[in-house]
Amino acid sequence: MDTSPNATRDTGSTSRSGGTSRPGGTSRPGSTSRPGSSSRSGGTSRPGRAADPAAGATGPARAGRRRRTVLLLLGLTAVTSATALVIGLLSWAPDPPEPARPLTVAEGERLGAMRVTNLRDLRAGVRVTVGADAARTELVGWVDWSRPLLYLDVGGPGAGAERGLLQSVGPLLVIRPDPSAVPTPAAPPLVPPTDRWRLHHLTPGAGLAPVLDLLLGLAADRPDPAQALRDGGARWVARDTVAAVPVDVLQAPLPGGARASAAAGTPGAGPSGGGPDEQPRYWLDRDGRLHKLVARLPGVGPVTVLLNRVDRPTLRPVDALGGRPGLPRALTDAERDRLSRLPARLRAQGGATLTLTAPVGTDTNLRGAGWLSWTARTAYLAVADLGTPDRRTLLRRDTAGLARADVPAAAGGGGTAETPGRPPLPPPAGAWRFTRSGTDDLSLLVGAAMTAGSAGQRGAAVRIREDVSAGRTVDVVELRTGGALLRYWIDRNGSLRRLELRTAPGAWAQLDLNPASVPRLAPAPRPAATT
Repeated sequence: MDTSPNATRDTGSTSRSGGTSRPGGTSRPGSTSRPGSSSRSGGTSRPGRAADPAAGATGPARAGRRRRTVLLLLGLTAVTSATALVIGLLSWAPDPPEPARPLTVAEGERLGAMRVTNLRDLRAGVRVTVGADAARTELVGWVDWSRPLLYLDVGGPGAGAERGLLQSVGPLLVIRPDPSAVPTPAAPPLVPPTDRWRLHHLTPGAGLAPVLDLLLGLAADRPDPAQALRDGGARWVARDTVAAVPVDVLQAPLPGGARASAAAGTPGAGPSGGGPDEQPRYWLDRDGRLHKLVARLPGVGPVTVLLNRVDRPTLRPVDALGGRPGLPRALTDAERDRLSRLPARLRAQGGATLTLTAPVGTDTNLRGAGWLSWTARTAYLAVADLGTPDRRTLLRRDTAGLARADVPAAAGGGGTAETPGRPPLPPPAGAWRFTRSGTDDLSLLVGAAMTAGSAGQRGAAVRIREDVSAGRTVDVVELRTGGALLRYWIDRNGSLRRLELRTAPGAWAQLDLNPASVPRLAPAPRPAATT
């Protein structure tokens, strides 16, 4: 071994970095590090991992091709689905409807209980179409089965004399004509107008009479026999939806009184007004509530009734039909005291002006104006009949009896038939008719107003309700005197503000009294005595 200082290291030795080096510490040309190893200074990476730009672009290119493939497949799927849908729609046919069939036991019971359900629900909004085309009449309003009461606005091209507002309580019907109303009706005002109402007569079995009977006949206090409905040919027809409520369409004859009214329109007509296929149809929900009714009434034509089961306001009859029903009760001590002191109060008051509204017959509706003196025990009025607007009846009543005279409207105080003027003073000469007393409703009402200031009221008195007259709160007190049913409207000061009489048709006539100074009411001239 050479130990000289200049001796070189063994050529077989390796550098600390793992490669062969030249003398002087430089690596031999072309020397490499051991395969798989790296130098301490972070030498070159493994073979095959060297940076290559072309190799780095391979990943994004593959991802782009993959996305394009997915989008192409989605597009093909959408086109295929759309094509299949179009082909399906072109070749689709609806399922055939279920055929009509007899009612099941449950359906028969539900139809039989329909009228009891209506009575239990009390009220409903109603829209009725009667007839078709130029003869069509439309009714919009409410039906209250609990009273029973109808309150409707009547319109349409076929409305005729009934165009305007209509109310009926049982057999009584009043209208408020409005010839200028728009053809299309709307729901009437909840608080009805107080003026221009008149008693009206409908011919049974014709016009609106069968329609109103049909509406009121849709309620009863006991169910119709379900078995009788099934035996009578009632059928299930279809399923439908009314106002978002699923219903069954059932076919059956009209119920009860409506059936009789319909049959009365055409001699020989059956209970349904036609054959089995022409029987009325009922749109009935699962709870037995009626939502729609379609029928054909003899002498009337097709009728469609739509019921709004959620439109159920409390209805108020007009004064001619008795006004609000109230809650009758016995008088309190204060009310009884005011009633007993009424004659003295009226005599101290002296007199009042009068306004008369009297539906005394289906063809006789009276209006009047005048004076009443309790001190002189005299009443004097000019009375107009809406049926004869160009005439006036002068009526004078005193302790000697009753006098009447018919004069032209101009000589009887003028005004209109709806609002006549007060009678002329002094009473004009003419053909006065004198009687000791009168038994007609007008004479009874005027006579009761006169005697209210001279004698205490007899009979059992009942307070009907609290009301308002001329802006004053009153107690409405009802009592029967001398065979007449009267109502006294007495304010809290003890003054009589209105006197009502139940007339022969069952309506209420009103005599409104306004305290006032009354002129001297001269007697009616009598014809000169002949010798």
